[in-house]
This record gives sequence, structure tokens and C-alpha cells, in this order.
Amino acid sequence: MFFIPGFLISIATFPGVIVHELAHQIFCRISRVAVLDVCYFRFGSPAGYVIHEIPRKSSQHILIGIGPFFLNTILGALIALPGAIPVIKFGTGNIIDYIYIWLGISIAMHSFPSTGDAKSMWSEVIKKETSISMKVLTAPIVGIIYLCALGSVFWLDFFYGMAVAMFVPDLIIKLLV
Repeated sequence: MFFIPGFLISIATFPGVIVHELAHQIFCRISRVAVLDVCYFRFGSPAGYVIHEIPRKSSQHILIGIGPFFLNTILGALIALPGAIPVIKFGTGNIIDYIYIWLGISIAMHSFPSTGDAKSMWSEVIKKETSISMKVLTAPIVGIIYLCALGSVFWLDFFYGMAVAMFVPDLIIKLLV
């Protein structure tokens, strides 16, 4: 494996950063948590962010934190699908097909919540007033987020993006044909 600085990956996959932050904002709206500031993409660290009020409920915290996983995964697969069909099914494709696939991969690559999201969720877990059921649900999620962050050193996020953008459409094609 070789090392590529994170800011270069963010630049190459900027649509995924934008969708990731948009997902946080959407899940803030769904949870009725006020958004104070949003930066969808910038040249810096972090590449994007959403600043919101402190959620009143643990469930709001968790929903906002893991929202990008669901939205980025679904959008990544759907956007890659029109490009993946000719490439996978027929072994051909034009530049537009490969742009769809790149968009799908870049969006799906940014599905994993950040360690900042995990820290926020963990701060909710350790509160006394958080229910035991919410602690039992959230603690493993936080652990998985940290494992995925560690895995990104070994390109786990890229391989996840590839799987979503190529294998999910392939599975859909096989199911429909």
C-alpha cells in the first residue's frame, strides 16, 4: 500500500465530501436539530463540516452521526448504476459511464462517519441520562466507526466505494436479468 495525503483524496473525491456533509444537514433537519453553519467542501482539514445545536435526545445524536452512511451508500450505488451497466454487462463504456462510476465511488467512499462523529456519539453514550438500550446500541457503532477509520489507512473506504459502485449494480443486474 502507498500513502496519499488525505487532502488530495478529498480533492479527488470532493462529491463524496459534499454529499457526506449534506447528509448530516438532512439528518439534522429530520431530527429537528437546528443547523448553525455548513461548509460542504473546502481545501483544508476537515474538508467539510456541519455545526448544529446540541441534540436533545440520544437518538437524534446517533441519527445525525450515522446519516451519511445511509445516504452516501444509497446515492453512490444509484449514481454509479447507469455507468456500471454497460461496463459490467457489456465490457464497454464511454467517458460518461466512467464519470458515473467515479461519482458513485467518490460518494460511497465518504459513507463512513468520521472520528469526530464517533466522538460526538461517544460523548452522548457516557452521559448518565442516556438510556441503557441507547448505550448498548451506540457503543458498538462507535467502535465500528473507529475500526473503519483505522481501516481507511489500508484503503477500506476506497474498497467500500468500489464495492458499492460496482458490485451492488452488478448484483442488481444479475437479479433483473
